[in-house]
Amino acid sequence: MLLETAQPFDGAAVLAFLAARAIDGVEAVDDGTYRRTLALPGGPAIVALTPRADGVHLDGDPAAAPVARALFGLDQDPAAVRAALGDDPILGPLLRARPGLRVPGAASGFEVAVRAVAGQQISVAAARRLLSRLAEAVGERSGDGGALPLRFPTPAALAAAPDEAFRMPRSRARALRELALADPPLATPQDAAALTRLYGIGPWTAGYVALRLGDPDVFLDGDVAVRTSLARLGATTADAPRWAPFRSQAVLQLWANLANAAAGAPSRGGVRARTG
Repeated sequence: MLLETAQPFDGAAVLAFLAARAIDGVEAVDDGTYRRTLALPGGPAIVALTPRADGVHLDGDPAAAPVARALFGLDQDPAAVRAALGDDPILGPLLRARPGLRVPGAASGFEVAVRAVAGQQISVAAARRLLSRLAEAVGERSGDGGALPLRFPTPAALAAAPDEAFRMPRSRARALRELALADPPLATPQDAAALTRLYGIGPWTAGYVALRLGDPDVFLDGDVAVRTSLARLGATTADAPRWAPFRSQAVLQLWANLANAAAGAPSRGGVRARTG
């Protein structure tokens, strides 16, 4: 089943984003395909999503189509982003280099909130290891004994988990447990603002959740990688207001630009990049 999207579409970038964060036993990326377990209306399922130039091929339950569309940003409009930001001296060159970049979505609001809290102040790789251990400890077993035997922990399972399941700083464990106990409605990006009422969740975490839930205009001005990328481009967070209403795209472009620099690729921008 092909889930179509507007062109251009950089599915490979979303695939790399998901691969870097793949939780062992719940999801995996291999041979250009993202596979994961899901709890769907018809019951638990494993789906395979393969990005192509014209969209994403879904192999599995068609009920997973909304999740697949969200995860790969298939409903985003690259033409609208290009029209709004294409002439910007900072973002314009980045957009021309990566015109099909999409903001990755989420399988569920609760899942992305747990990921955001778990990943506070640690690297992506460290967060992946932490979440993999947590899923192994309290994730629901699929029972098929295959390569993906787990489903992402439910709020009830996480709330009832023993202390030893949380192999992390005590304050972060408390934040995760209180998030699970509250189980706040996170169906829309607007719901994420209420997360700041919970212990251990501040503006960055709430903003990241809103971004992953599809808000096109989130700017994570406190994000270290965003600030570092801006500095390399000779820009600051003071430039961000003019990138509305597509500041989430700006965040992804800045992250991608920093990743390119870390990999040894030349920095791309309207001005000479800073090195210090």
